[in-house]
Amino acid sequence: MEDEALAAIANGLYAKPMEDFVEARAAAAKEAAGSDKELGAAVRALPKPSVAAWAVNMLALHQPDVLIGLADLGGRMRAAQASLDAAALRELGRERRTVLAAAVDTARSVARQQGRSISDAMATDVEETLRALTADEGAAAAVQSGRLLKTLSADGVNAVELEGSVAVPAALPAPRAAPAPSKAPARKEQQGSTTAAGTARSKPDKPRLEAVRQTPRPTSPPALEKAKAALAEAQEAEADAVQLARDLQDQADETRAEIAGLSQEASDLRARLKAAEDRLEQSRKRLISTTAEAKQAARAADKAERTAVLAQERVLRLGNTRG
Repeated sequence: MEDEALAAIANGLYAKPMEDFVEARAAAAKEAAGSDKELGAAVRALPKPSVAAWAVNMLALHQPDVLIGLADLGGRMRAAQASLDAAALRELGRERRTVLAAAVDTARSVARQQGRSISDAMATDVEETLRALTADEGAAAAVQSGRLLKTLSADGVNAVELEGSVAVPAALPAPRAAPAPSKAPARKEQQGSTTAAGTARSKPDKPRLEAVRQTPRPTSPPALEKAKAALAEAQEAEADAVQLARDLQDQADETRAEIAGLSQEASDLRARLKAAEDRLEQSRKRLISTTAEAKQAARAADKAERTAVLAQERVLRLGNTRG
């Protein structure tokens, strides 16, 4: 069994609507097993994605340019990080917040078009996955494959954990190797005095050594730039946290307003139900009363009918007598 063959089948399965996945997987596994039992078993073992991961897959399938733009932004952010450009990182961080918000909106729209709405919590998972895409080339490849199984998360320090997050990982393109950090040139050893036996290092002057120990070393420019870059990342994280808090507060306010409206609607419905129940009870009472009156009227009608028959018979007898 080749990974490319399995990946080709998986691509078709993960492009399906969520509710069609299990049935489509069974059909694909049966078809594949007809020519390759190992491939059929591998298809049958393909996991169903989470709803949020499915939404990201739909974005990869129907709006791939969104992910390409995010991947490009991630590359620029990593380049700025490598060059310790704090100002560029701050600007790119602001750009990422804007682009991520638009990408999540697009993901929700695509999911709706494919017959499935995603909740706010799922949208948050989608955003975190797209953020991970910008932080790690391996995550970018997993997301852009369209075979994502679960959402991703990036802490900004370590590589994104991809274990079990994508179907057929062996078919993903290998990420480019990160450039090796530059090494500082080795310090030259002090030349010692030449003796008849050869050369040896001379002992440093003790007072000078003490002076070096007591004098604080100035902060090197690379360390300062690293600190600036870390500050930029922290400021971006702070801004993201503040924005998230505002968004959640807005959602809470909207939910409170919705609860108030639903409470009023429920109260109105209860009042209408009570009024309907009262009318129902009154109608039942009228029905009982009307039914009783109808029976009494029917009996009176029968009695009147019998009286009329007797009267008619009497008239006929009297008429016959006179004749």
